[in-house]
Amino acid sequence: MFRIGIGNDIHKLVEGRPLILGGTHVAADRGGDGHSDADVLLHAIADAILGALCEGDIGVHFPDTDAQWKDANSLQLLSRVAWLAHERGLHVVNVDATIMLESPKLRPHVFSMRENIAEVLGVDASCVSVKAKTAEGLDAVGQGLAVSAQAVVLLES
Repeated sequence: MFRIGIGNDIHKLVEGRPLILGGTHVAADRGGDGHSDADVLLHAIADAILGALCEGDIGVHFPDTDAQWKDANSLQLLSRVAWLAHERGLHVVNVDATIMLESPKLRPHVFSMRENIAEVLGVDASCVSVKAKTAEGLDAVGQGLAVSAQAVVLLES
């Protein structure tokens, strides 16, 4: 049996917060504003897995009204979601994700992101695709006000 899920996330960029994407610290003047570490890439992947499981989204499982998730490491959140899939008899086959951010350039960090995600999901890094795009100056991402990500996952029993 195969299950497909899609996820997305967006966070406003603010000063005084680190920019964490795919569990990797990226040197930047601003980072994502959020209850956890605001890692939009991992949040989108977690949402994609939860979608494939028909289990809602990360807000259901890790609500921002719960103090235990304040500044949470999103690698741990993704690990919990992967465990949920495993409990349902499913495992990740592959992930395809895209980060949208105007700057800084992310290409030097993509391999680290892929490795982090693969390790948490228990797959080879060759099963994890991470792409980085700009918004060409359009919308909140293009104006440098936000960072967003989209992800698709394939689960198999």
